[in-house]
Amino acid sequence: MTLITKEHKVKTAYAGQHERADRSDCMMTLSLKKSGGFDITVNSKVKLLFEKAIRETITNVMTAFSIEHAKVIIDDNGAPDYVITARLEACIKQLVDTNICYLPEMLKQNITGTKKERMRRSRLYLPGNTPKLSLNAGLHGGDAIILDLEDSVAPDRKDEARILVRNSLRAVDFYGAERMVRINQGDRGLKDLDAVIPQHANLILLPKCETAEQLLEVDKRINDLRKEYKIEHEVWIMPIIESALGVINAFDIAGASINVVALAIGLEDYTADIGVPRTPEGKESFFARSMLVNAAKANGIQAIDSVFSDVSDMEALYENVLESKSLGFDGMGCIHPRQIKVIHDAFAPTEKEIKKAQKIVDAYEEAENKGLGVVSVGSKMIDPPVVKRAQKTLDLAYSLGLRKK
Repeated sequence: MTLITKEHKVKTAYAGQHERADRSDCMMTLSLKKSGGFDITVNSKVKLLFEKAIRETITNVMTAFSIEHAKVIIDDNGAPDYVITARLEACIKQLVDTNICYLPEMLKQNITGTKKERMRRSRLYLPGNTPKLSLNAGLHGGDAIILDLEDSVAPDRKDEARILVRNSLRAVDFYGAERMVRINQGDRGLKDLDAVIPQHANLILLPKCETAEQLLEVDKRINDLRKEYKIEHEVWIMPIIESALGVINAFDIAGASINVVALAIGLEDYTADIGVPRTPEGKESFFARSMLVNAAKANGIQAIDSVFSDVSDMEALYENVLESKSLGFDGMGCIHPRQIKVIHDAFAPTEKEIKKAQKIVDAYEEAENKGLGVVSVGSKMIDPPVVKRAQKTLDLAYSLGLRKK
């Protein structure tokens, strides 16, 4: 292999973070040399126990990229191997033109797909460039974990974040949570797909989606990558509607591909687009949220509400979720683990709802057994869509352990 350095660019590369709060991360500094082999300096709070292992990991990565002479400084705050290798690879790719990827071992449980209609009540957003937050995020019990490459990552850190998210999808145990990635827009988003689809990401969030054509471009890239890497399970797409144009085109976006499983709405960007502040009452977004729910339901997919930004007010969150539920939403995003239980509790059917659903289903089954063409509960006639909704309520109650079959 011929090593092609980027001499017109930086001579010293940096990746990662090493402030005291940045546990499970490291700052990697790399300079290439013309001779002298490897000069590795390890500054680590776990140096006594792991210096030898850290040096070995760094040497293995450098060798994999055919680098023979370099100065490396690592300022480590207890970073796992997959983080160290991601940070070093990010440095190397700032200095060297290469398509090589240094991949950590893939956990068996991460080579799995998810069902189209699985529960997506909660989706926990995590900055893609902050490993301390994703390392044990699955333990919080959310339906999904979102590794975010878009808004939560600074523009000049997106390339290194992509490498870290790629490694996280292979090496982190998500404890059954659906593994989602929010990609960037445009060409950068397509590069994100190149990195995360081969690592068995379950679902791609497409931000600021405004047209069906934008979605189809992403859908095609995903399908091409699935074929190239022989990925058998489906990879789902959740467009995020964040503008007035996106709201108007929501129906076409929702029906553009069979791989679209839900529509999500992002209210911070939407309210900015229409030129109004976002308020707790939400009157300014009622039209958009209703349009999104109807567009989703008309296409037989889920509707997902925006995040609730006040992580300290659990009562207000609960009321917000109840409102979302009343509008027809199936879930919402969250930005802190403490929001997950509140969201799950609010989206769960109440005892009153379960009893009413049971009466409807029982009445329907009784009428069917008697060969009756008319079904009623009390004085109200019951038609098939009502029975279907009631059965869905019971199924949810069974799955949540609120009722036994």
